[in-house]
Amino acid sequence: MTNSRSPLRGLVLALVLFALLALVPALGPSNRLLSLAITAGINIVALYGLSVLFGQTGILSMGHAALVGVGAYTAAILARDLGLDFWVALPCAAATTALLAAVVGFPSLRVSGHHFVILTFAFGQLLTIVLTNGGDFTGRATGLDLGQPVQLFGLGLDPLPQFYLLTLGFVALAAIASWAIVHSRYGRTLRAIRENEKLAASLGINVGRHKIGAFVVSGIFAGISGVLLAYFLRHISPSQFASFPSIYLALMVMIGGARLLLGPLAGGILVAFLPELFALDPVQSRILYGICLIAVILLLPNGVIGGLLDLWRRLVPQRDPAERPASSSPARAGREG
Repeated sequence: MTNSRSPLRGLVLALVLFALLALVPALGPSNRLLSLAITAGINIVALYGLSVLFGQTGILSMGHAALVGVGAYTAAILARDLGLDFWVALPCAAATTALLAAVVGFPSLRVSGHHFVILTFAFGQLLTIVLTNGGDFTGRATGLDLGQPVQLFGLGLDPLPQFYLLTLGFVALAAIASWAIVHSRYGRTLRAIRENEKLAASLGINVGRHKIGAFVVSGIFAGISGVLLAYFLRHISPSQFASFPSIYLALMVMIGGARLLLGPLAGGILVAFLPELFALDPVQSRILYGICLIAVILLLPNGVIGGLLDLWRRLVPQRDPAERPASSSPARAGREG
């Protein structure tokens, strides 16, 4: 029973944390801190999709920011050409990104490891070139603007505190969806593929279909993240979805922990706020990110959250639920009788 309650306990802990984060605007933070928090939240939505792909299936994509860009450009083009608002563009962008993610995931059926990482990296670069040379349709290198804000019950969510709460709501939904996937039969199948692909195939699992399915799921998360980003910044350009943003997303999920519910949340917050905390410029920030990644690989292979959980288990000995107290054993009961 203890084991069955443990996953639910983690979800409850995450929801309590989200409830506490919802109180942040009441503390009167500066606009800069709120903007950083919103940016981190938008990234975290994409990270939960990447955690399904990398943490559960074992496939690392270095072109994930490109999928975020597909969602952002879909929303911007629908708003410009058809006048569709945020709530209509959201499912359209998610579906478009999921479709393209399936196309990107198709080569994973034949190549793997660093070969596939290079392939996804090339996809990100290719998309940037296409967007830059897309003419008026994509706005060329200058990108596209969004004039209309997010409308909720007829009211525009323009002020930062309102958009922060909207983003936090999507982060909570992404966490719940990720938790449901991980603890479902589908999630167990993905982990079987991650641990031993050949053995999974020998057991009758359609490995190719599930690999592409993992890409589709991660693409949905990325598309939603892109729509949020487009409506938050009100301007998007190809450079926002090039190689470095993809590397940052991979860095975030590795630092936080790809296989744990709070991992993407921790990774997104740390990467967003560490440069602000230490007052670092962009070059110094990249050096810090590199140091953090090396430290995580060498010392915390399961990420910061995984390391904290390991430390907790060492400090607080865990009792094996299968063990019974000595007084309840039949032999001892017989002796006492």
